[in-house]
Amino acid sequence: MAEEEWVLVDRVQGQLQAEIVRGLLEAQGMRVWVNQEGAAHAYAVSVGTLGMVEILVPTSEVKEAREVLKAYYRGDFENMDIPGSSPNEGPDR
Repeated sequence: MAEEEWVLVDRVQGQLQAEIVRGLLEAQGMRVWVNQEGAAHAYAVSVGTLGMVEILVPTSEVKEAREVLKAYYRGDFENMDIPGSSPNEGPDR
């Protein structure tokens, strides 16, 4: 069985932003690989070109990942109502 190729779909600044993007894509059911330069990761560098983190997905998920990322950067996920996230909602209210 041939291994699936992983394709770069985004490059973000810093590990925190990379984890946000990873979570977004994984929430859509995609497999995600986050890659940061070895030296940057070892020394916790998060600025400049060493702070860049690559986001990769398998070839079969590239189109969907790019659509989700396009929507994310366009702001489509902002101000979404999430059930149970309001302070007035919850099991006791």
